[in-house]
Order: sequence, then structure tokens, then C-alpha cells
Amino acid sequence: MLEAVTGQSLGVFIGLTLILSGAAAMAMGRAIARTWRPIWQIVPYGLLLGAADRFMSYALFQEPLLHLSGFLVCSAILIGLALLAHRIARTNKLLSQYPWLYERAGPFAVRERSGGA
Repeated sequence: MLEAVTGQSLGVFIGLTLILSGAAAMAMGRAIARTWRPIWQIVPYGLLLGAADRFMSYALFQEPLLHLSGFLVCSAILIGLALLAHRIARTNKLLSQYPWLYERAGPFAVRERSGGA
């Protein structure tokens, strides 16, 4: 079932897409957040990372290169991981740069500090 959707065997999907490309996607999301670039930039970079993932699975493991659903599924997973890393990094950046304005409201959110001075 997984091979029909992603065009990759289970081992290639876990090792190459989730672990290797997933780590690259999380690093991409953190880098975009740390440089205060807009969040929409994750989508084109995620699509490029998805294309690189498809090429690596083709070149290294003889998986089909032009597999549209595989490209879309893998790209969506990588974009999701990048968005997760972006939100965590942006939250940490806000808390470290503006500790007098914000306090942590969870792993993905901040809230304005109450004016108790």
C-alpha cells in the first residue's frame, strides 16, 4: 500500500525521506525562522527538497523518478516537518529576544506578559 502511494519501499521511505530528508527539512525550517524570513518560503524550498528526495531514491535505490503522488506525499511530509521546526524556532527566538514582552504558552506558542511591574 505504501509503495503504491509513495513509489518507494518502506525502508527507503523511512531511511531516506523521513530520517535524511526530514532532518534537512527541519534544518530548513529553523533557518528560515532564525533569519526572520516569511513562512511562505518554506513551500518552494520544501518542493525542491521533495524533488531532491525523489532523485536520491531514483539514483540510489532504482525507485521510479517521475511518480507524482510520491513526490506530492513526500513533499507534503517534508513541508510539514519544516513548518513544525519553524514554529518551534520562532517561538524560541521570540522568547530569547523579547523576554520582557512574551512568555511561553506551550511548545508552539507565546503570549504577552501580564503587566505585573
